[in-house]
Amino acid sequence: MGNLIMKSMRPVAVMAGALATLAATALPALAQELDTGDTAWMMTSTALVLLMTIPGLALFYGGMVRKKNVLATVMQSFAICCLMTILWMIVGYSLAFTDGGGLNAYVGGFSSAFLAGMGPDAMSGTIPETVFMTFQMTFAIITPALIAGAFADRMKFSAMLLFLGMWSLIVYAPITHWVWGGGFLADAGVLDFAGGTVVHINAGVAGLVAALVLGKRTGFGRENMAPHNLVLSVIGASLLWVGWFGFNAGSAVGANGAAGMAMAVTQICTAAAALTWMFAEWVIRGKPSVLGIVSGAVAGLVAITPASGYVDPMGALIIGLVAGVVCFWGATSLKRMLGYDDSLDAFGVHGIGGIVGAILTGVFAVEAIGGTPGLIEGNGGQVMTQLWGIGATIVWSALATFVILKIVDAIIGLRVSEEHEIEGLDINLHGEVVH
Repeated sequence: MGNLIMKSMRPVAVMAGALATLAATALPALAQELDTGDTAWMMTSTALVLLMTIPGLALFYGGMVRKKNVLATVMQSFAICCLMTILWMIVGYSLAFTDGGGLNAYVGGFSSAFLAGMGPDAMSGTIPETVFMTFQMTFAIITPALIAGAFADRMKFSAMLLFLGMWSLIVYAPITHWVWGGGFLADAGVLDFAGGTVVHINAGVAGLVAALVLGKRTGFGRENMAPHNLVLSVIGASLLWVGWFGFNAGSAVGANGAAGMAMAVTQICTAAAALTWMFAEWVIRGKPSVLGIVSGAVAGLVAITPASGYVDPMGALIIGLVAGVVCFWGATSLKRMLGYDDSLDAFGVHGIGGIVGAILTGVFAVEAIGGTPGLIEGNGGQVMTQLWGIGATIVWSALATFVILKIVDAIIGLRVSEEHEIEGLDINLHGEVVH
């Protein structure tokens, strides 16, 4: 009887062995979908981009304001980091990177609201979707934080939170979808590797509109509004420079040759722009300033951002040389000529630098690097495509920002009182001062 049972079980054992063998061969194939090298690099890049806002931008901006407003300025960057994290988790990521159905050309849908369905096994290419989502979250954090530099010294803290919270969902998430989420600018072939339109033109234009709507600071043009601590600004700019490798090389979404080239061209362009701004200021004003060289470096970082996955080192060098001169002009002569009070040159550096970089991407793009040739390689139409992307970004950012500001002004008011502005935001908005 025992032999009979054993014989009857033999086919079952054979089938079980076959299934076990199949599972053993299938599991490695599934595991290969996740590339540990890519994942490690993208987790590192995510931390680097977060470093750009806190503490990088917080220190960069904090050092450039007057002492009575330094805490209010660094508080803006820190609070924006917290607020944008939650908004991105709730709905921002979904609006930027999911299928919007009939509206997909303009905005994503709600299928990933509250990060629904994003478990540990969910993948985005060769990395976990959680890593991709968090990487993009750091972009959603720094973009509105950049805007705050334009209205430094004069916006209510409550108004800032409401304005930038609405802005992130109405302006930032849709434009991100246009370019990186399968929207109409992606379909048109606009090249933006790491955020020339999505981040810098978008933030720069919004900053200019905010500066115009709020009006000039009390005492603008009469009082000394020089930076109170340029050491903080140099440290902040240095952290921005280091963090920008995550910003640009991380946008390759992998540890590969594209990331290596993006890193190289980022370093070259940044150095070129810093030196160009420094020498331009030296010639015109007689002395090379600390604020000038760090501002030039940031201008170079901005300008190479859209181009970093498409140009070679020579193209990066030229972009840096052009950006240094043009952004110096934008932050000095243009601002003085038009008379607006962009406190920390958010438009002069990020808006103008982003436009310069986006246009020159269309000029210097190398097909062997990014898959699309530019004007130098005979594809003049790419410049027109880049201009289309720039124009669409400017129009939506400007109009939507203006409307949001007016709504916030009607609800709670935008600007602090003149008395509080004169006395300082630190003591009046936060009850704290730096001694």
